[in-house]
Amino acid sequence: MTAAASPVPALDRLRVGSAPDSWGVWFPDDSQQVPWQRFLDEVAEAGYEWIELGPYGYLPTDPARLTEEINRRNLTVSAGTIFTSLHRGPDVWDATWEHVSQVAELTRAMNAKHLVVIPSFWRDDKTAELIEPPELTAEQWRHLSTGMERLGREVRERFGLDIVVHPHADTHIDGEENVARFLDATDSDLVNLCLDTGHYAYCGGDSVKLIETYGERIGYLHLKQVDPEILSDVVKNGVPFGPAVKRGVMCEPPKGVPELEPVLTAAQKLDVDLFAIVEQDMYPCPPDQPFPIAQRTRRFLRSCGA
Repeated sequence: MTAAASPVPALDRLRVGSAPDSWGVWFPDDSQQVPWQRFLDEVAEAGYEWIELGPYGYLPTDPARLTEEINRRNLTVSAGTIFTSLHRGPDVWDATWEHVSQVAELTRAMNAKHLVVIPSFWRDDKTAELIEPPELTAEQWRHLSTGMERLGREVRERFGLDIVVHPHADTHIDGEENVARFLDATDSDLVNLCLDTGHYAYCGGDSVKLIETYGERIGYLHLKQVDPEILSDVVKNGVPFGPAVKRGVMCEPPKGVPELEPVLTAAQKLDVDLFAIVEQDMYPCPPDQPFPIAQRTRRFLRSCGA
């Protein structure tokens, strides 16, 4: 008689969801993307209860309409997403705030509590053309840190939301060195991190180490993996992020790195409630590709206890 397998520990502090990104959605309106109705239908059918808004304008921006659509599918919004270039200094604040206010208003109306903040790219993700230098000057680092603190303060005061900054490939907040520099330069009461496990691995970072070192700064998770063989070629040849995604650098779990079980376990040990939102970059992709991947990924995460 064989012994019964040990039950997988429940990761009960993690709230698993998905996002339009996992359906190949990068833009508010694009002929290569699935219609928003199909995304909502399929994300619910795949077994997710939480979603992000995705690019502002992809889902309906009228709060009453969006509330009706998500309630009908038993979905709840976890966060909105905003894009910033605050390292460029005070001159960009007004334009940034105009964008932030739109997204924050809808996010608050959906009763979500987070804004995911993505820094601007330093190179064009289609042409590979340098938009600006990959490294920031000391003055630009000051603009970035003070700008993010101001953003965190004003978003909280005006909308009751918390910002979580998303380290991202081909941006100035990317791997271990720059993420640590950014965290050390910002107030933990105003600015915390959205740890995207795929982007952090893409940039050479160790997600478990980051959680164990800066656990109090982890406010949100994006679950993602990279294909190490494709990544190796991407790094070797300086391939921009957009073309790298077309090559399949972001792959279906559990086929890539980092291994997600240790990441989820480390996050659970923080003993705080965290969103863990699946985001598998797949732009562009065939319209029938995302749904079965989403189903398999949800089953895999359940097998991990999430």
